[in-house]
Amino acid sequence: MPKRTLRQQVLARRKSLSQEEWRASSDLAQLNFLSLEEFTGAECVALYSPAHHEPDTTMILGAAIAAGKKVLYPVVCGNHMVLRQVEGATCLTRGCFGILEPCSGPDHQADEADLIVVPGVVFDLNGHRIGYGKGFYDRFLQHPGRHAHLVGLCYDFQVMDEMSLPVDQHDIQMEVLVTDKRIIHCGSNRRH
Repeated sequence: MPKRTLRQQVLARRKSLSQEEWRASSDLAQLNFLSLEEFTGAECVALYSPAHHEPDTTMILGAAIAAGKKVLYPVVCGNHMVLRQVEGATCLTRGCFGILEPCSGPDHQADEADLIVVPGVVFDLNGHRIGYGKGFYDRFLQHPGRHAHLVGLCYDFQVMDEMSLPVDQHDIQMEVLVTDKRIIHCGSNRRH
């Protein structure tokens, strides 16, 4: 099935989630995420601000800050993306595409995080992902010094168990997928 068709089908399903379904599933996914050794061992975590019914990350942000971790959020600058540090959810304002992002602070690159939580529309069991089609994360994660664990956070219906996704040469695989129902270890994709 073409990427565009998969993207449209899964986005429609995600959009149909009620507020209660979104909250309950987001909370379960975040609790699963917080149990990861990759999270426990990370000193610097890159999260994302949810848009279009993506799983929430507020619980993860609170846990990371309480544990003394450095927390970074993406900021879109033209055709590329950087990370900026936040001290809490109140540090975020509406930015590009209407997504909450830090409005000030120094820019950080992918090589500075120990763990990067990557949003996506569709994932497969090999850790491949289909995003929104703009390529911001794919370009960002190409950084030659990147060593971070890559974790896809999604709902279980976003994982295609029966098929492998069409893959482009620039696509980067996730190491772990975390859903509201399970944790899937896809294998290492770290650069050392």
